[in-house]
Amino acid sequence: MRALIQRVRRCSVIIDGKTHSSIGPGMLILLGVKQGDQAADAEYLADRCSALRIFEDPQGKMNLSVRDVRASVMVVSQFTLYGDTRKGNRPSYSEAAAPAEAEALYQHFARRMSLSLGEERVATGVFRAMMDVELVNDGPVTVMVESKEGDRP
Repeated sequence: MRALIQRVRRCSVIIDGKTHSSIGPGMLILLGVKQGDQAADAEYLADRCSALRIFEDPQGKMNLSVRDVRASVMVVSQFTLYGDTRKGNRPSYSEAAAPAEAEALYQHFARRMSLSLGEERVATGVFRAMMDVELVNDGPVTVMVESKEGDRP
């Protein structure tokens, strides 16, 4: 399982021209689920994301987590994080989990984040929907967190 995290000033998910969800300062987490991922991967990754120190302390060092600064999180499913571009010009998504499996783990990840941060601080997109994700990147700060050593490219 992979999470591409962007620190944001604000972020929103728009579906069919209507705002579905939005957050102020915090993190956008694009979540990719791989074949063979389990609930334990979602839990591990959610815990890592909520503890990741990418927010600045009073001295200007990235030393605080989303929990510490009481910021919000937007979680958006992103199967394309498992796009293999090593051959040809069209990515292969054969490593991505099947939709039913991926959706269950995506929901599990979001619930775990809600337990860690509080429901009011976790927003989501809609699994398999065509979404416009608007964000103002803060920094920019973008990092990848993975649940398994073998996930690293």
